[in-house]
Amino acid sequence: MKNNFLTIVFAAVLAALASNNAHSKDINLLNVSYDPTRELYKEYNPVFASYWKAKTGDTVTINQSHGGGGKQARAVLEGLEADVVTLAIAYDIDQLYQKRKLIPENWQTLLPNNSSPYTSTIVFIVRKGNPLGIKDWNDIVKPDVSIVTPNPKTSGGARWNFLAAWGYALKHNNNDEAAAKEFVSKLFKNAAVLDTGARGATTSFVEREIGDVLITWENEAYMVLNEFGADKFEIVTPSLSILTEPPVAVVEDVARKHGTTEVATEYLKYLYSKEGQEIIGKNFYRPTDPEIAAKYAKQFKPLELIKIDQFGGWNEAQNKFFADEGVFDQIYGAGK
Repeated sequence: MKNNFLTIVFAAVLAALASNNAHSKDINLLNVSYDPTRELYKEYNPVFASYWKAKTGDTVTINQSHGGGGKQARAVLEGLEADVVTLAIAYDIDQLYQKRKLIPENWQTLLPNNSSPYTSTIVFIVRKGNPLGIKDWNDIVKPDVSIVTPNPKTSGGARWNFLAAWGYALKHNNNDEAAAKEFVSKLFKNAAVLDTGARGATTSFVEREIGDVLITWENEAYMVLNEFGADKFEIVTPSLSILTEPPVAVVEDVARKHGTTEVATEYLKYLYSKEGQEIIGKNFYRPTDPEIAAKYAKQFKPLELIKIDQFGGWNEAQNKFFADEGVFDQIYGAGK
């Protein structure tokens, strides 16, 4: 009788496993992201895939597309079928609603922290020994300094760079906008090259050996030290920079079409989990979970951080500084 019972139980377990396998699916997601997130998502994607496999039995493969944030947003608007976007600035994701209604208008309220699972800031990289003695923004507008930064027309990171410099200039010139414009004009006159994205700018500075100073994301700066050597480069943290808040969103129109809404949503939500936040911290982004943030805080140098709110939010900043004939066009056109 006991053997019959065990046989029945074993058969039931096998049947359940067979049923689960029969219903398990192979799923593909496309994450369209900005330049410096390659290493972050390379580590995060298999961790999420394992989590999802254990939870559902489904096998999910996440494909990545990287480039300048503004350029990536335009690619999605032009038909690149992203299930999720993880871009550099909220304005670029807003365009997916404004121009094609690919996402809901309230997308930024659907996940914690305005849909930003990590933050960062803008710092400098110089060559070992800091031969020009670069310490702050005022040092990189001197006429004998050559800088490398991406193009604000195509790169979200470049727009953060621009606003950080503008904010510094306002603080040191009694909020005089004319003085800030002159300051940032000097900065872009020193630009040796404007690459389309942050990783291209890194390549120009590190591998092509262009320029004296690279203005870049904090996490990108640490990647340079880890991959190319702290014996070749140094990070300079300015006295003031900007709190960068890269947001994420499910491209609901595409995910619905692909049947990936559930997994795409969980893919972004898992970034806020303890495991996701640990990976974020290990990749030199600033975690938003207070406990994990405290664990990784010692790797970041203290500095004053301004916020995008100081510029009236991203829509106002975009229209004022980066739209056609905006301040950047006025500055860069005058400088070339």
